[in-house]
Amino acid sequence: MTDSTMLATDWAQNGFVVCRGLFSADEMTRLRAHFMAIHDDALNSESTFRSHYAPRSLEECNGDALKHFPRIMMPHRFDETSLQYLLDQRVGDVLKVLFEEEPLAAQSMFYFKPPGGRGQALHQDNFYLRVKPGTCIAAWAAVDDTDLENGSLFVVPGSQNIEVLCPHPADPNKSFSVEEVDIPDGMAPVEMRMKAGDVLFFNGSLIHGSYPNISVSRFRRAFICHYVPQNTVAMSAGYYPLHDFDGNQFTRENAEGGGVCGTEDLELLNAAREKMFAG
Repeated sequence: MTDSTMLATDWAQNGFVVCRGLFSADEMTRLRAHFMAIHDDALNSESTFRSHYAPRSLEECNGDALKHFPRIMMPHRFDETSLQYLLDQRVGDVLKVLFEEEPLAAQSMFYFKPPGGRGQALHQDNFYLRVKPGTCIAAWAAVDDTDLENGSLFVVPGSQNIEVLCPHPADPNKSFSVEEVDIPDGMAPVEMRMKAGDVLFFNGSLIHGSYPNISVSRFRRAFICHYVPQNTVAMSAGYYPLHDFDGNQFTRENAEGGGVCGTEDLELLNAAREKMFAG
């Protein structure tokens, strides 16, 4: 059985695959330092990064570690290093097997998850990306070693086969995101312990999330990207432009409407998000 066949078999059964050591430890050391430098620079009100990423000073955070170290959204739009990792061919080669066609890059994010940082409640990525037809795939690269103490990721094997669910409000003491979904009967979450450089690929319908970082001094940094298949017809427009792995840019149709929640429920969730982030 070839590696590609094994990859596809595990993917079909579980909805996720882990590529151990896809990136080297040295690469992750450099990436870690790169984003910590962006963070430190962005604390200066004169920083060129402030229009993209604006962490609050420790004095302004009132003990909320994630206000001092918020996630960086779409760094590939202003940072060449992020764009290079988003379009890294090692990631692209795996995605071709999983999509069974050429992938397009839609999103990049960097999560710091410092000591004391809350987790992210169980959710499904395609609730947000709303890819049609099919779904998205996440490539979750561990920049630090992850374990239960510093808030490793949990996935729910088999949940890739269910529909995208309409979430309900999450516990704000445990999660920085305001919505969560329930685990279907007969399924259970599995902890993904990873080493720096491991990359977890998972289906956009796979339920996943994490718990708070309860360590005293350890971060759980991760570089996370989302991809869609070449045959995507429509998706949430905020992710445009898409990129192929040669750097060419594309757009598709906008997925209109309220999605699986319907317009009214989506408005309630959006209002809850605005209230949380305003604080």
